[in-house]
Amino acid sequence: MRLTPDEHSPAGLLSRTLRDRQARSKERQGKVTKIIVDVMLKREIHDPQGEAISRACQRLGYGDVVGVRQGKRFELELRGEADDSALTRIGALAGELLANPVIEEFVLRAE
Repeated sequence: MRLTPDEHSPAGLLSRTLRDRQARSKERQGKVTKIIVDVMLKREIHDPQGEAISRACQRLGYGDVVGVRQGKRFELELRGEADDSALTRIGALAGELLANPVIEEFVLRAE
């Protein structure tokens, strides 16, 4: 059983066409930098999902896992370099849209 479309199927042709179009679009835009935004609950905030995952690890025989904290990861692509001004703007975006600063904290990094 095939789980992904091959290049000869209609879905595969569409997928390849979209990838080609995205690649050409990025080439026209110039340098594109990827910024990773990792969002985690603050340590003092209860994390029931992390606790549920931790308990599941124990049940599945992964006894060496002693704790889990669940979070979110966002990948943003920026036109140009990730200079201080761009990171400041992405930090503002993360604080306003991607994270809830009351209960979450975030970290930025460029790739």
